[in-house]
Amino acid sequence: MKPGPLHHLGTTDGTPGLSGTGPFPERLGVSATSPREPLAVIAVGPAGAGRTEVLAALLELDAGMLTTLAGSWLVVRHALQPSRAAFVPGYRQPHSYRVDLPTVGPALARPPRRVELNLPEPLLKHFALVDTPDTGTMGPAGGQILLDAVGRAGALLFVIAADQSFSSAELNLLAEIAGTPVRVFFAVTPGTGESAGQPADAPDGPHPANPDSPTIDPAAVDACRAALLAAVPGLADARWFPIINGDAADLKRAMVAWAADEGLCRASGEPPELPGTHGRVPVVAEPGAWSEQLDRQSRAAAQRIRQCLALELARVHLRVVQDILFGGGCAGLPQLVDREMEALSLLATAQCDHAVRVLVDDIAGRLFGGPLAAGVRQRIYQAVAWSMPEHTPGPELERVLLITSTAGVAGLSGAAAIDALSTYPGPARSEVLPPVAVALSGGCWQHWRTPANNDPDAARAWAQRALREIELELSREVARRFEAIRISLGTVLSDAAEHGILLA
Repeated sequence: MKPGPLHHLGTTDGTPGLSGTGPFPERLGVSATSPREPLAVIAVGPAGAGRTEVLAALLELDAGMLTTLAGSWLVVRHALQPSRAAFVPGYRQPHSYRVDLPTVGPALARPPRRVELNLPEPLLKHFALVDTPDTGTMGPAGGQILLDAVGRAGALLFVIAADQSFSSAELNLLAEIAGTPVRVFFAVTPGTGESAGQPADAPDGPHPANPDSPTIDPAAVDACRAALLAAVPGLADARWFPIINGDAADLKRAMVAWAADEGLCRASGEPPELPGTHGRVPVVAEPGAWSEQLDRQSRAAAQRIRQCLALELARVHLRVVQDILFGGGCAGLPQLVDREMEALSLLATAQCDHAVRVLVDDIAGRLFGGPLAAGVRQRIYQAVAWSMPEHTPGPELERVLLITSTAGVAGLSGAAAIDALSTYPGPARSEVLPPVAVALSGGCWQHWRTPANNDPDAARAWAQRALREIELELSREVARRFEAIRISLGTVLSDAAEHGILLA
């Protein structure tokens, strides 16, 4: 099944043109943005293309400042005081991080999902810069995570060397982005061969591109662009920028111009006050007619989400087994499973958010006799969120699920623990439910990185048990969430029906 875009999902902040009653998101795609999302440019590209050097040229910094651990995302934002922090699943607080000494303080059992670097650089006042792992290491799950982040950020910077070509995975990624509102920039750096200053006696294999090399063959750039447009004609309007001698001035000007236009567009998309924010909303439905529909629809939504997540976990299991036998082996298992769990978390969150929006629109719309105004919907959301903790059985819903080395699942509660799992964090959520959050524990990471545990059969058995435990735990979590929504929404609407008006 081809992944589809999530533009239909919408938000609860009154963003024009977005609806919560669109198709159910069975797979992740390019996400929709909202006026509250900060502007950002997300940099991607293959290994050896000099992506870090291009970002350093944009910021006029030494490339060593942008070094991070393999597999981690780097989010660079503006701040008056420089700082660097690593956000690691399993911890509630970020950890200090230095380029020359990856961890300061407690030793980290696993790599961070993201590192945040705050710098007083003028360019960052316009937008944040985000560096990602090499496209060749992302895999299907990493591509889904990237699409979600790019849609919210608004712009993509693809860095490729003049002597490199696009892989099929990269073309598929760009094809997903083509036709969406995301602005795409291409930066071309010198190649890695002798023409780019590589010594003739250099050993075989990939070498880092040198963006200070003096020349880029225009014919190679034209051939690269032609190959891209043959596969993805929707990117014909994307601009290409050669980066010669570390000069990224033209690229910087183009990005700043995009940020100015995009910032105005997003600002105009958020009214100062949503329609229906104030005033009384009369009830028109007969008592009891809507409550039976609420019971049926909430249980049906939970069942559908559980089924979709079970199918997705079956696909994850197949990819994990293939990688154990024919890919990264046991040593690559932690990174693969952790990335798959992040993509699964985003999918589960999108499905729950969509189902709740549909539920509120259908049930409350029936009670109040028509489509809900954005302000009325927001008032219902706030009332449901306020009352939901009283109706949630078991642990609180703001909870991280950590896969352990024994294929079990441990829990860690709190909004800060959930935030540590985001590779690219967004603004404060306006949805009723907290995000679903699943990650690999540090102990599990260490277990499979130990050479003594290099047993493919044991790794396959562990993966099967761990994914089954996650399936059971997510099934329980989804059921708990929609039971809490059912009771809380029913309480809010019952109060409105009793008084004949919505007072929340």
